[in-house]
Amino acid sequence: MTPLAACSSGGGGDQATVEPARAVDAAALVHISATGQVDPSKPFTVTAEPGSRLTDVTVAGPDGRLVAGKLADDQRSWQSTGHLKAATSYAVRVAADDGKGGRGETSSSFSTVAAQRLLTAKLGPDSSGSGVYGVGQPLTVQLSEPVKDPAARQEVERSLAVTSQPAVVGAWYWVDDSNLHFRPKDYWPADAKVSLAFDGEGSRISDGLYGGAPATLALRTGDRVESLVDAATHELTLSRNGVPVRTIPVTTGKPGFSTRNGTKVVLGQERVVRMSGETIGIAAGSQESYDLQVEWATRVTWSGEYVHAAPWSVASQGVDNVSHGCTGMSTENAKWFYDQTRVGDIVRVVNSLGAGMEPFGNGFGDWNVSWDDWLKHSATGQPVSTAARSGQGQVASVALPQL
Repeated sequence: MTPLAACSSGGGGDQATVEPARAVDAAALVHISATGQVDPSKPFTVTAEPGSRLTDVTVAGPDGRLVAGKLADDQRSWQSTGHLKAATSYAVRVAADDGKGGRGETSSSFSTVAAQRLLTAKLGPDSSGSGVYGVGQPLTVQLSEPVKDPAARQEVERSLAVTSQPAVVGAWYWVDDSNLHFRPKDYWPADAKVSLAFDGEGSRISDGLYGGAPATLALRTGDRVESLVDAATHELTLSRNGVPVRTIPVTTGKPGFSTRNGTKVVLGQERVVRMSGETIGIAAGSQESYDLQVEWATRVTWSGEYVHAAPWSVASQGVDNVSHGCTGMSTENAKWFYDQTRVGDIVRVVNSLGAGMEPFGNGFGDWNVSWDDWLKHSATGQPVSTAARSGQGQVASVALPQL
């Protein structure tokens, strides 16, 4: 019978031993592609001298984040695969084996040169006032120069972070090469805290173009205020948080000047504004001309469509459409509407003979774009969650305006 093998703590047998690795100067075993000032658009490489191999390479930025890289199958070379930032210092650590039982580590550093072209972003809306907006307010980004390449646009979107409490699902829309809008799938929740940040400083956008100075924006939403203007029944109904508050008689645009159908967002409010027919192409002195000082004016398009006081048409309000495109009401009702409304609130017009509200360029017609079409104009084509990212500060930590 073959005897069984057994472990023994006793002496007498041959003992297997593992020789410790011999320490060597790894600086003589490797070649680092660059030191000093390097071009961030080119990959950073480390190669092993003949007979040696690389066992580990790390390249870390000043924030401790590692640059992605790939070690060759034969362990003779390593090359960065992640983008290097411009004007940034990096620490390099390399471990190597000389193939003769010797191992060691060496370190180095390098800095990337500053970019010749920097992309910056102007964030909106401007919250220098109250910082409280209606639930229909889109977020806007105006880039310092056009970005056309699809891959570069994806880099821009990755440099933009939207967070909110409560979180929603939204997406970016490239209005043109220099302007993006962000909106949720549905309106923002009432009483939400919203933060927008551009944080691509030093990051490569495209050849020769890198992210510039970071920018941040914080705002709140107020109640969900929606006004429905029915041009057929000549009524405006204002609802707050889903509950109708008041229905008031109005007049909208007459034939030839019909009010635009669709969803609009309040752009601003003016206690008194001068309105002239010449601004919409009506010749002075013609039958349709007008030049008036108008009170309690709430603007919904840049081309001059307002909800405002129209004491001259009270007899037609609730009965007929006689305006040149605006929604008119009594002075008392216009003041009430003015006081109930803020920038970013929703005004939706139905049953008018007018064309549809333009999605862009004449105010914020963003909500007239279907969600599926909205996603098609994102560089990634994907929805975005506004939940705070891992390691990212919560929105509550941002200095926000008081309601």
